[in-house]
Amino acid sequence: MCRVVDLQQAVLAKNDASAHTLRAEMTARGTAVVNILSSPGSGKTALLERELLLARERSVPVAALTADLATENDAARLARSRVPVKQVLTDGLCHLEAAMLGGHLDGWLPDDTRLLFVENVGNLVCPASYDLGETLRVVLASVTEGEDKPLKYPTAFGLAHLVVVTKTDIAEAVEFDEAAFRSHVEQVNPGVEVVLTSARRGQGVGTLLDRALAAADGAPLHEPVMARRTDAPHHSPTHTHTHTHSHAGATAHTHP
Repeated sequence: MCRVVDLQQAVLAKNDASAHTLRAEMTARGTAVVNILSSPGSGKTALLERELLLARERSVPVAALTADLATENDAARLARSRVPVKQVLTDGLCHLEAAMLGGHLDGWLPDDTRLLFVENVGNLVCPASYDLGETLRVVLASVTEGEDKPLKYPTAFGLAHLVVVTKTDIAEAVEFDEAAFRSHVEQVNPGVEVVLTSARRGQGVGTLLDRALAAADGAPLHEPVMARRTDAPHHSPTHTHTHTHSHAGATAHTHP
């Protein structure tokens, strides 16, 4: 008789255990982790750079870790904020995992860090299933991506504590339908806050920092309905992600 082993659940269960440990460690040291998810090209690096600059102006101790399959371009941009920045190259892996994140923080993250912003790999499928031990999960979508993005990626949007719309300065040009987008978000994640931003014009800049600081101070978070339907804090029972790539070779580079 053949025994069927659910590798997906085994992988996610192992990650959940690592996330639980990392969350406890970060909480004990007084650091809140903000996990930022989006598609490639959504503008998350541009917005995050503005948020880091603002945090530095306010004397908030922050750091940022950014993950990509290749290149250190994003870390170089974020380093202009003059806060601690680390680039993680995943060597083809399409997402970060809790154990991987924890390994890269060891010996690098300053002791007084209040907020750690994690810019996940540009992808709305794989990263959605992996809890990173975060305090706050944020999903971004640009106005160029279409109003139906939340319906196409219900796990990513359905598990978010906060949804951020980027590039609103060109919303009119691309005929972005804000009402339709908000309606679609509401369908997959009722009650979640939707914030409109433009890194170029400054609209909404500072809101992400404010929400992250509030979460760090213990303010109640929006509870996604999808999260209530499963034992795992960030997993949807309907998600069918099955990647089991090895990430032992992932490398990291620190920018002063």
